[in-house]
Amino acid sequence: MAEDMDTETVRMIRGDPKKALLKLSWPMIISMLLMSANNIIDSVWVAGLGSDPLAALGFVTPLFLILVGIGNGIGAGANSLISRKIGEKQHYEANNAGCHSLIIGLITTILLTVVLLVFLKPILIAMGGKDVLSYGMSYGSIIIIGTFTLTLPALFGSILRSEGDVKRATIPLAVTAILNMILDPIFIYVLGLGVAGAAIATVLSGLVDLIILVYWVMIKKDTYISIERKYFRQDTSMYKDILLVGIPASIEQLIMSITAIILNAILAMVGGTVSVAVYTAGWRLVQIGIMPAIGIGTSAITVAGVAYGERDYNKLKTTLNYSVKIGFITALIVAVIFFIFSDQLAYMFSYSSSSAELSPLISQFLKIMCLYILPVCFGISASSVLQALGKGTQSLILTANRSLILDVIFAAVAAFMLYAGATGVYWGIVIGDILGSIFAYIYCRYYIKRLYKLGIFKQKPNDSK
Repeated sequence: MAEDMDTETVRMIRGDPKKALLKLSWPMIISMLLMSANNIIDSVWVAGLGSDPLAALGFVTPLFLILVGIGNGIGAGANSLISRKIGEKQHYEANNAGCHSLIIGLITTILLTVVLLVFLKPILIAMGGKDVLSYGMSYGSIIIIGTFTLTLPALFGSILRSEGDVKRATIPLAVTAILNMILDPIFIYVLGLGVAGAAIATVLSGLVDLIILVYWVMIKKDTYISIERKYFRQDTSMYKDILLVGIPASIEQLIMSITAIILNAILAMVGGTVSVAVYTAGWRLVQIGIMPAIGIGTSAITVAGVAYGERDYNKLKTTLNYSVKIGFITALIVAVIFFIFSDQLAYMFSYSSSSAELSPLISQFLKIMCLYILPVCFGISASSVLQALGKGTQSLILTANRSLILDVIFAAVAAFMLYAGATGVYWGIVIGDILGSIFAYIYCRYYIKRLYKLGIFKQKPNDSK
């Protein structure tokens, strides 16, 4: 496509990577915060029902994250391929990549819905949720029926982000979060539906998100990437390219969900369902704390993908280092806020008489886990840049090392060998995260330099960037 036909956003992501990252990241951070808000809103309202319903959400949350993660994973694969095609100035191929992404997203969504509905009950029991099974089934079955409202919006949002249009990728999420805030108390308390009402509110809010995105991309058709029959040309290599990033990226979320399941089991053994409820509530706040790093990392996929498509070494290296820099600055601010206002944040999940006992425990959790937030940007930025390069497997290995291996090992050692209880589990997670994140960053820097030595890039490195 000729340069003078490019949109303003496409010209922006082909320009200065620092400016592109800043312009993409702040809307993305807001977007990520709003996504977390949808999770935390459910928890805040359900906390008023007592610790058992809140614990049930904790057991369903890993499945919820798997669904969101698969949607984001396919979206990462689409984002990586489309942004590389944009960097190569192949507009038709970028559109074709969008069409292939949607086909993969639809097939995956159908399969997920059927499989999880059939196996929901045994999965909850296996995770240790037998004591709160009725609550878990009420919430989980509705969420799974609405799988398409979680996976498909993530895919369409990624397509918009791949062309730098983060504004329209963010607006539907804002509408969704606000709508969920309104619907939650209505369905949970006014209509008396309890945890099922929280699930219905989440699904309906997600449906609105999907409708808005489909209208922009497939009906209004004023985006750079067009998903239309005329642009579709069957290309098995595109399916492969998307899945080579999408499957590992989805498994990364699965790994984090498995990690949450294992940590829930460890906490249940050392502290009972109260510890699980504390972890469930506190972790949702921590997820908000790491959203800036995730938002910046997600933006880095687009910028790094375009840089790689252009074969520009300096832009690629700058994208990695600058994303870590601004990620750490925002993480430091969030960590300080969490530490200072831990009591006030904990109160959101302990405002009722039936959950008041959780307040000091959640506050303690936050004071420890604010240290977890600081190094996350190193690992997320490294994984995102590798995904942009189409190296999903390497990204997966680094995430598995950080979350599933190091976090769990250090948490288990603290709980069972050092007899440090739930507090030890929290410190184990922090130590594992620090080691794994720093290693991921070092590896990514090494990999980019190795690509240069192989003659992939057009110009010599500028070490000042």
